[in-house]
Amino acid sequence: QVQLVESGGGLVQAGGSLRLSCAATGQIFSIGTMAWYREIPGQERELVASILNDEEPKYSASVQGRFTISRDSAKNTVSLQMNNLKPEDTAVYYCMSNIQRTRVRIFFKFWGQGTQVTVAS
Repeated sequence: QVQLVESGGGLVQAGGSLRLSCAATGQIFSIGTMAWYREIPGQERELVASILNDEEPKYSASVQGRFTISRDSAKNTVSLQMNNLKPEDTAVYYCMSNIQRTRVRIFFKFWGQGTQVTVAS
């Protein structure tokens, strides 16, 4: 089985910083795209940032220049450094990984359990 375990959420004042981390464990042959999404109650889950191996990371317009995604492929981890946080960044953040579990080149999408980020004004 595969698990994605997140850590690092919490409460922060506007303008502050938080760092989210996510570790993938279990039966993993390789990992493709790793990403962070966020979900505000009543709204659709939104892609925040994604990274695929050595390619340039991609960001949503709302976080470009403030958030930085990084991965450690050797440790199967992905992190999201969030700077200059705003109240509108308040959401539950989920990590996602496309994981190949065996030598058969089929990728499955796995999700973390979610971590709450609250930015106070």
